[in-house]
Amino acid sequence: MSLFRADSYSPDDMVMHPRHQAMQPVLVQLIQQLRACESVEAGVDFQRALLTRLLEVEKDRWEFKRAVTRMRNGKQPHREVPELQSGRDPADIATWRFEHDVCERLARQLRSVGDALAWRVFGFHRPFILALCRNQSPGPMYGKAGLAAELEHFERACKEDGAFALLHDLTNCLRIGDMTVWDGVHPPRTEEIKTNPKNSRSVQLRRINQARAAVLDGGPLPGDNASELLYDLDLPLRTHLDVLRDALERAATDGIYATPVPGSRALFVVDQYACAQHGMSSEQFNERHQHAVDGALQRAGIAACREDYNIHVTSLDSTARDPLRVPWANYPLHPVACARLIGDYAVATVETSGPVLTRLLQATGLDARWVRPPGNADLQQGEVIMEIHQQEQLRSVTLPGGLTMTPGWTLQMRRSELDRYLMELLQPGSWSAGIKHVLAARRPGRPWPHYRNEHEIWV
Repeated sequence: MSLFRADSYSPDDMVMHPRHQAMQPVLVQLIQQLRACESVEAGVDFQRALLTRLLEVEKDRWEFKRAVTRMRNGKQPHREVPELQSGRDPADIATWRFEHDVCERLARQLRSVGDALAWRVFGFHRPFILALCRNQSPGPMYGKAGLAAELEHFERACKEDGAFALLHDLTNCLRIGDMTVWDGVHPPRTEEIKTNPKNSRSVQLRRINQARAAVLDGGPLPGDNASELLYDLDLPLRTHLDVLRDALERAATDGIYATPVPGSRALFVVDQYACAQHGMSSEQFNERHQHAVDGALQRAGIAACREDYNIHVTSLDSTARDPLRVPWANYPLHPVACARLIGDYAVATVETSGPVLTRLLQATGLDARWVRPPGNADLQQGEVIMEIHQQEQLRSVTLPGGLTMTPGWTLQMRRSELDRYLMELLQPGSWSAGIKHVLAARRPGRPWPHYRNEHEIWV
C-alpha cells in the first residue's frame, strides 16, 4: 500500500528528485551488463549486482516508512533514517511520505531490469511468463524472513551444482516459487525454498507444478479455472517497433515527436531532458505538444470524435506494474532510451480510435463491431470494447483480460488484448491473423495466445 497523497507532490517532483535522477546511469549500466551476459557466471554476477542495488533502495524505503510511522505517533524520525535529498521541510510528514514513494518507484525500476533477465533466460518464450506470473506481486526483499535461505540456495546451485539459478524476488513478473534453476539437461525447474524443510507449503507447490505442466504438457494454468490454457498461435510476430525507436531518437533531439503508426494508431513521445535543454516553458511545451499530437492524429485518421471513442496506453509510471507487459529493457532500443522509458524521462503514448480500428479489422474479413459506449472514462478491468462475430456456431472460448469467445458466435475483445496491440506496436496483419487463428480453432476453454518467434523480436 502506497503512502502517497495526491496533494503532496506532482509527477514532476518525482523525476526531479536527486535519488530518482541518480538511478538513470545505474539503469543504463545494468542494462548494458545484462545484454553482455553470455555465460552462467556473467548471469550470476549480474544478479548479485542487481540484488545489491535493490536491497539498498528497499532498506531506505523501510527506514522512510518507519519515520512516517513515528511522526504519526508524534515522535521525531529516528537517527538511522537516510538523509533527505529533496530539500523539503523535514518537519512535514509529507516529506517523508514522498521519500518513501521515490524509493518504491526506484525498486520497481530495478525489478523491471530483473524482468528483462527473466524474459531472456526463458528464451523470450512468453508461456513461461504467462504461467509464472499468476500470483500476487511479491513484497520487498529487504527484511524478508526467508531471504537468507534463498540466497544460500542460490549460491549453492551456482557454485556447487554448476547450474544457473534465477531469483524470482529480483523480478516482478515471476510470482510463483522462489527460484528457477537450469541444469543444462532438463527443462527449467521452479523451486520453493523453505527456511524449515519440515514446513510444507502445499498451495505454492501445487501452483509450481501447475505452471510446469501448463508450459510443458499443455495443462491448465495455475488457478482455480481449469479451462485457462496456453495457446500457440503458430504464427510469426511482426511489429512496428522500428517506429518507436525512431520516435525516441527524434524526441531526444526535439523534445516532442508524434507520428502515425500503421494500423490506425498515433504515437507520441516526450523526452524531458531534451525539453529542458530547449528551455521550454509550460506554455511552449503545451503548444508544441498539442500541435504535434493533432497532426499525428489527423495523419492516422483518428482525430474525429476523439473525446468519445479514442483509447490510449502510456508508459508513464507503468514499469514493473503489469507482469504481462514486456519490460522496456527487452525492447530493441539503446540502453539509454530504455532507461529513460523506465524512469519516465521519456514517455511514450499510443492512441487509437475504436470505430476506426474496427473498420480496419472489417477490411481483413472480420465481422468486428465496437461496443464500448462513447465517453473518455478510463477502461475498466474486464470491460468489453469490441465484438467479432462468426456466422457459424462456436464453442465457448475466453481469453481473460484479452479476448473472450462467448457461447455461440461472438469473440469479445477486452483491455489487455488492445494494450498489447498498442504498446508492442504489433503489425495489423499479424494481429488480425492471430484473431482469425483463435476463431478458426474453435477450442473450448480460455486460451492465452502467444506467437512463436518472440526471441527474434526482443533483445
